[in-house]
Amino acid sequence: EQPSPSPPSTCGSTHIPDVTHLRPGEDLGLRCDYGLLFGAAEADGLFRQLEDEVEYFEGELTKLHVFGKWHSIPRKQVTYGDPELTYTYSGVTFSPKPWIPVLNRIRDRIALHTGHTFNFVLINRYKDGCDHIGEHRDDERELVPRSPIASVSFGACRDFIFRHCDSRGKNATRHIKPIKLQLAHGSLLMMKYPTNVYWYHSLPTRKRVLAPRINLTFRKVMTLAGK
Repeated sequence: EQPSPSPPSTCGSTHIPDVTHLRPGEDLGLRCDYGLLFGAAEADGLFRQLEDEVEYFEGELTKLHVFGKWHSIPRKQVTYGDPELTYTYSGVTFSPKPWIPVLNRIRDRIALHTGHTFNFVLINRYKDGCDHIGEHRDDERELVPRSPIASVSFGACRDFIFRHCDSRGKNATRHIKPIKLQLAHGSLLMMKYPTNVYWYHSLPTRKRVLAPRINLTFRKVMTLAGK
């Protein structure tokens, strides 16, 4: 598969400010900052490097255990990070591959921009708008309590949906409108505490999107006793 030579740097004609603070009118626990981290030319180069150098999981690590059944992941996935770490979700424990220069470059830029350092990254590659990820919270036990998660996107612009835990499904107890963002090429979404306590997020199917997207979520992970 050939990567698109010059992925879109913005979502349509929408201007993306340096930083947008997501804070709903009433206190619903959503604490996020969103803005561009890389200019278009630098983001294009990083996208091509990621396409050339990231090696995704194969075999059993491409399946997740959900509601008692094993399902193939509808995207490519891999973890990189410090050697002593592991990360478990949906019935699968992932050991990270060692850091590579392009990931260190992105991680260093996040640290310079936000003041936060990270020791682990989960990378998802969506080949087009049919690849997706369902509603979930990043609340695994290995995450350092109250630590932020830095989500960096390259490639095709995709819709990203936040939904409050009280407003999900048939047993919803409150009516809270979901919040939709469009995550642009070269952008950074900082999800801060307590966002993942109260809000689920997803990247839904968008069949009109034909180009690939790569998302990197940088995390602070700790080693759990007894693992």
